[in-house]
Amino acid sequence: MITFAHLKKGGVYIMLIIPIKDGENIDRALKRYKRKFDKTGTVRQLRARTAFIKPSVTNRIKIQKAAYIQNMRDNLES
Repeated sequence: MITFAHLKKGGVYIMLIIPIKDGENIDRALKRYKRKFDKTGTVRQLRARTAFIKPSVTNRIKIQKAAYIQNMRDNLES
């Protein structure tokens, strides 16, 4: 059994646990671990915290995304 990466979720530390079957290749287990780690979003969260982004900039990005998606939907309909 492989256990790595102490993650904090909602104030509680959790640990990724990857059960390994008898005779299973370690590369496959590492691949499963990496996939599970990516799904937790820990790296994305750390990168987002490296620099402060003003709320106005965040809102502007959300509005631009929404406008882009709406424009794509309008183009598909016509």
